[in-house]
Amino acid sequence: MLALLSPAKKLNEENQLLNNCSSPIFVEDSEKLINSLRKYNPKKLSKLMGISSALADLNAERYLSWNSNHTENVNPAVLTFNGEVYTGLDAISFSKKEKDYAQDNLRILSGLYAILRPYDLIHPYRLEMGTKLKIGRKKNLYEFWGDKIVNEINEAVANQKEDVLVNLASNEYFKSVNKKKLKATVITPVFKDFNNGQYKTVMVYAKKARGMMAGYIVKNRIDKVKNLKGFDAAGYCFNNEASTDTELVFYRG
Repeated sequence: MLALLSPAKKLNEENQLLNNCSSPIFVEDSEKLINSLRKYNPKKLSKLMGISSALADLNAERYLSWNSNHTENVNPAVLTFNGEVYTGLDAISFSKKEKDYAQDNLRILSGLYAILRPYDLIHPYRLEMGTKLKIGRKKNLYEFWGDKIVNEINEAVANQKEDVLVNLASNEYFKSVNKKKLKATVITPVFKDFNNGQYKTVMVYAKKARGMMAGYIVKNRIDKVKNLKGFDAAGYCFNNEASTDTELVFYRG
């Protein structure tokens, strides 16, 4: 079983360097993207990414200081991303054994790095997978990364007890996985809160719940789909009637 997360826009840039960290798998390809991004001035970056001028200035500086050696101004990916998903994941609390399990059983999709292991060292960056960045003949990042992401997932899943991919990523990022070539059954947990007389997905809560589910998998060494149903963090409870074989629905309230 392999769990898949999206990255976060919000970043923690405090020095959190740990021992026995790894390097991103596709850093040479990442460098090609950086070289393309360096051609954009802050004003053009702002338009390309739909971000403020202040964020455009910040990321233009990040691209200029980015180094493929990844020896300075880097931190583990799972501790760099700092949005709702990663608040729920709470990787800072992982024990040594839990870190090792996460490194084998958790992956983070990335516009800049394609796919990351939790303790791959990365530079702070902003590059959403849906960004319409042209690189040579590739019209966007989905085309640029092609089958590299799914091939890496297949290799990681092959080492698991069950050929299962737990999709905890957003649609924007999961779209980067070529489903036709995926050699795994996709299981998608869905989190819904009771609101105005019905259960519905409240995105800010769902994001945090995805992180909590990933943390549940890591802390409990979950390696079978049936054991995912035991997730009950923050008041969520598995609902069998609302679920299917590939979509596990959890209600709260």
